[in-house]
Amino acid sequence: MSLAIVESRAQVGLKTPVVRVEAHISNGLPKLSIVGLPEAAVKESKDRVRSALLNSQFDYPSRRITVNLAPADLPKEGGRFDLPIALGILAASGQIPEECLVGCEFYGELALSGELRPIKAALPVAVAAKKAEHIMFCPYDNIKEVSLAQHPCIYPVKHLNDLVSHLLEQEKITPLAVSPPKTEKRKVKVNFSDIKDQYVAKRVLEIAATGGHHLMMIGPPGSGKTLLAESFISLLPPMSIQTALEVASIQSIGRPEYFQAENWLQRPFCSPHHTASQAALVGGGAQARPGEVSLAHEGVLFLDELPEFDRRSLEVLREPLQGGQITIARAKQRACYPARFQLIAAMNPCPCGYLTCEEHQCRCTSQQVQRYLSKLSGPLLDRIDLQIEVPRISIEALEKAEENSHAESSVLVAERIENSRQRQIKRQGCLNHYLTHKTISEHVILSPEVRKQWHARLKQYSLSARVYHRLLKVARTLADMAERDDVQMGDLDEALAYRRLDRLMQSPLAS
Repeated sequence: MSLAIVESRAQVGLKTPVVRVEAHISNGLPKLSIVGLPEAAVKESKDRVRSALLNSQFDYPSRRITVNLAPADLPKEGGRFDLPIALGILAASGQIPEECLVGCEFYGELALSGELRPIKAALPVAVAAKKAEHIMFCPYDNIKEVSLAQHPCIYPVKHLNDLVSHLLEQEKITPLAVSPPKTEKRKVKVNFSDIKDQYVAKRVLEIAATGGHHLMMIGPPGSGKTLLAESFISLLPPMSIQTALEVASIQSIGRPEYFQAENWLQRPFCSPHHTASQAALVGGGAQARPGEVSLAHEGVLFLDELPEFDRRSLEVLREPLQGGQITIARAKQRACYPARFQLIAAMNPCPCGYLTCEEHQCRCTSQQVQRYLSKLSGPLLDRIDLQIEVPRISIEALEKAEENSHAESSVLVAERIENSRQRQIKRQGCLNHYLTHKTISEHVILSPEVRKQWHARLKQYSLSARVYHRLLKVARTLADMAERDDVQMGDLDEALAYRRLDRLMQSPLAS
């Protein structure tokens, strides 16, 4: 038969649309043409495929070969189509029967010797192949990654000859055994008990972890902001298998060279440098790769020295902070990635860092402080629920705190947080941070007396409607931590106290 069809998949965001590799052999001058919107790496596959077939002792047809990657309007990239193209040529030339390709998907970059090299983003296609109930053939070096999909019909291939022998039923390839993926013990870089003093900051970290709220820490250099942020990841509960699989799929697309299947159940912690561009933060490029906000999905995005980031880069965070996803539009494609992360930001109160420090005198003028703080826009700050000051600890207080060995560990605090989270999910199906305007009125219960006091308190501040609703969400979290159904005035006052930057903006030096 001069026409053969082999199935594979492309990658557009987290989606993996099916690609039908159609190989046709006809009379004419010897030439291999690849059509169907291929990128440069796909166009170059014709030379790799030819050498791989010849070095694997197969006949390469001396006729005109046309390979169509359908659908034609979907961009194709990478070397993953080398193997299906080679199999299409073998089937079209009658060297293997086409029937053995039905119900199967093939992926792999071919070396000139016929060996298979690993492909990028193998996990999403393995998940899609399992959903479609198709048999999957992939490079042997992708075995750890694709095993996370728990697909019982995945065959790891080392060489093209091994695959052909399997298809001809001469020598079978052993499929991957379906077993629970091996995971390492949860790693804790900084334990909560390692942080001395800073009781207010530790309290707010627990609030943020309980309700899923975003947090900003303001304090002088050396006050422990980075240490607090690094300890935050140890407070979050483990991810479910389905959530971890989604996070691992994003990691395999965005960071294939750093992807480790052994750590797939651990929440990500991303800490980009303040020189990061817009594309690095939210994603981009010609093929719409995920950025830091998506790589931190279901984990933590830590932005240290927040005002040092380019203002335009910070403004693109508004959409994922509000909606939990990011849409990247390009001329040839449009990709949507989830971005339900928790933002932990840290900054100094002024350029020199000592505006709020009693031990050091601030060297900044009011214009310098105002210019420094004005790098953060109001709409961005409105989306950060908790804003606290982290004071600098004296040496005497630090030594005294080190003598006290009764500090709570991350394990104890995490258990308390998990109980409060389960309370929220049982009541409303989500964490308090994700309550909508409609559900806030249903689950944030205020008595008439408390509501009257609360409205009187709000008259002293100029707050937007967004901040007002976020204060109610934080108060709801505080009530859950106290195991109460109603929100009391003390919860609202405490939530209002965690808006430090609003008051800092109104200080004399900043005005």
